[in-house]
Parts: sequence; C-alpha cells; structure tokens
Amino acid sequence: MLLPSPLCPLTAAKIAGLQAAVLLLLTMLIKARIQIKAASALGFFLLAVQTLVFLAAAGALGLAAFAGVAFALNRRSAQAA
Repeated sequence: MLLPSPLCPLTAAKIAGLQAAVLLLLTMLIKARIQIKAASALGFFLLAVQTLVFLAAAGALGLAAFAGVAFALNRRSAQAA
C-alpha cells in the first residue's frame, strides 16, 4: 500500500473516495454488531428451550419412576392380603 505523498494536494475525488470508504466501513461495522446481537439472542433462546426440554424430560422420568414404585408397593400389599 502506497502512502500518499505530502506534496500532492487532496482533490475532491480523493476526499469523496475516503468518505465512501469510511461510510462502507461504518455500515459493515453496524451490520456486524446487529448480527452479533441477533445470534446472541438466538443462542439464548435455544439454551432456554434446551433447558425446558431437559427439565420436562427429567420430570416425566421421575414421575414414571414414582408411579412404578407406587404400583410395585400396591401390588405387594395386595398379594400379602
């Protein structure tokens, strides 16, 4: 990359080019920040769904185990009588 010589003056074309480059970089930066926030929100949502599914599955499994134990105890007391 060549640095501009200090002896050559800035022309309107050079200033317009610099303004366009700065505008493009700012636009890309804002777009990246929006994408980061959207991906973060999506990740948080997926984590919440995963946690809720895990808790529901664990609760169902615990309820099934409790029902199995209650059934076994009920059956045992019915056979003893």
